[in-house]
Amino acid sequence: MEDSAAKNHDHGHHHHVRQITSLNGIYILSITLNLLYVAVEAGIGFWSNSLGLLSDAGHNLSDVFSLLLAMIAFRLSSSHSTRKFTYGYKKSSVLISLLNAIILLVAIGAIFIESIRKFSSPEEVNGAAVSWTAGIGIIVNGLTAWLLMKQQKHDINTRGAFLHMAADTLVSAGVVVSGVVISLTGWSVIDPIVSIAIVGVILVSTWKLLAESLRMSIDAVPEGIDINEIEKMMSSVPGVADVHHLHIWPISTTEVALTAHVVIGSLSDMEAIKESLKHMLYEKGIPHSTLEMETPSSHCNEHECDQCVTS
Repeated sequence: MEDSAAKNHDHGHHHHVRQITSLNGIYILSITLNLLYVAVEAGIGFWSNSLGLLSDAGHNLSDVFSLLLAMIAFRLSSSHSTRKFTYGYKKSSVLISLLNAIILLVAIGAIFIESIRKFSSPEEVNGAAVSWTAGIGIIVNGLTAWLLMKQQKHDINTRGAFLHMAADTLVSAGVVVSGVVISLTGWSVIDPIVSIAIVGVILVSTWKLLAESLRMSIDAVPEGIDINEIEKMMSSVPGVADVHHLHIWPISTTEVALTAHVVIGSLSDMEAIKESLKHMLYEKGIPHSTLEMETPSSHCNEHECDQCVTS
């Protein structure tokens, strides 16, 4: 059983290293692409004297900042422990995910306010420079979102970066659609209508991101883990009489920890039961588990557990 646990840990470690290398490359490529797009958009904005393009370039620069934050968070999530920070700087990745969610909400609010303003003073969106630049935006932002799409399932910060880029792709598409409709019909009000519809779509995902970030920041049980199911699974292991004082919390945006008191029939079975439990927890996405093994005679109460055996 120990060999099996060691192999699982080894496999998990190598998988994590490959994931870090892969994501680092994706982040670097995404940041480079978006910085180039910001430079092109700002240049065309100055050349065409378009305040709209210059404003959008500033908005896209904030997205580059969000991508940079997500990359920093992912690197911090794999930091090593120190004498002062026994989990390293892993928890900071949760704080960054919360910051990214707030930035995304602010960006959504800015789009909504601008859309409301356009109802009272609609602007034409039919300039060739603006349309072509928005088209480039769809390609750059869409490619970045596609690069992040697969990885965003495993990390909340990557999900935040993905939502930023998906939002910008939708906004750029909205600009192109609005421009085409306005040029064909002259109905300028379509621009803010499309923008508000996009805001509604993005807001749903962003709200979920914010809620999950808040939960993780106060050490709630991570999304996707059912504590009742974990308790039932642990109790079903042969030799386990009871499981109590069960706590599950996120160490970072990618790692989960668990502590529990486990009542067993005999201390002679302790190592086998412990390895079986750790293996099952690892398979459930909980790689860090600390188990205190007890016998019925030394069963801990709420206030003391002096006879517990920690492992």
